[in-house]
Amino acid sequence: MAAPSNTTPPTIDPVAAERWRLAAPASSPWLHEEVARRMEQRLQWIKLQPQVWCHWDAVRGGLQGHELVRQHYPKATVYVHESSPQRSAAAQQALRAPGWHPSRWLAPAQHFQAPPDAGVEMLWANMALHQSAQPMELLAQWHQALATDGFLMFSCLGPDTVRELRELYRSLGWPASGHEFTDMHDWGDMLMQAGFAEPVMDMERIVLTYDSPQRLLAELRTLGRNLHPARFAGLRGRGWQQQLERALARKLGRDEHGGRLALTFEVVYGHALKPAPRLPVKDQTRVSLQQMREALARGKTGRA
Repeated sequence: MAAPSNTTPPTIDPVAAERWRLAAPASSPWLHEEVARRMEQRLQWIKLQPQVWCHWDAVRGGLQGHELVRQHYPKATVYVHESSPQRSAAAQQALRAPGWHPSRWLAPAQHFQAPPDAGVEMLWANMALHQSAQPMELLAQWHQALATDGFLMFSCLGPDTVRELRELYRSLGWPASGHEFTDMHDWGDMLMQAGFAEPVMDMERIVLTYDSPQRLLAELRTLGRNLHPARFAGLRGRGWQQQLERALARKLGRDEHGGRLALTFEVVYGHALKPAPRLPVKDQTRVSLQQMREALARGKTGRA
């Protein structure tokens, strides 16, 4: 079952999550771009054709993915929303056409700001939800931005992500290597709680391989940070890093993957609609017992 809407996920430290939200690099990780490419392919099954859409955290979600969606809806107006000033500037630099370029005048409008309430017909959020300390609040923001009958497209990481690294940390007796990720069925429940309808969830596992522990760790640093409240509280030293690299080289799937280190990423994809608000129930008509008796009596008299 999904957690109540007023609780923080139990294995995410809100302070660490907020720090990462503001400090995450203004770049699009390779994995995020690959997931955006796969998510864009799912748009072919959706009949709705939005005239206005929003890319939520486009820089981290994938600038190449942004272009794929823009080409899918070439006539649609776009809102690009970023969670930090640094990435907002990066988005404008990457996506805004030069003032002299013809595309600036011929292309649909592109706004670098939060969308107005009920102002977009599709909201695209790639690889953002699993890092939020308040996911229900984030879902509520997305719901508020969507117009009635608009739809949400999102992706995030699922519970099997970096399971090899989690097992390695447990075997060494170390604190958790990262926070736990929410199951796709719980995301479906939370979408319903947030007011969405007809959620469709699916997932796939992507296995990435690396030629060295150093390359593996460098990739992980681009994807996020350890947000677990019980993570190691201090700074790790050079000796610990060397121990980690030796353990990675020894244990992570070299036999199964041709001598390369392997990490699993579970990717969850979600799609849901914003339905029309329910009409309020009209007041009931109240009839007293005496009124019912009088009505029945009148009925009998009329048939006599």
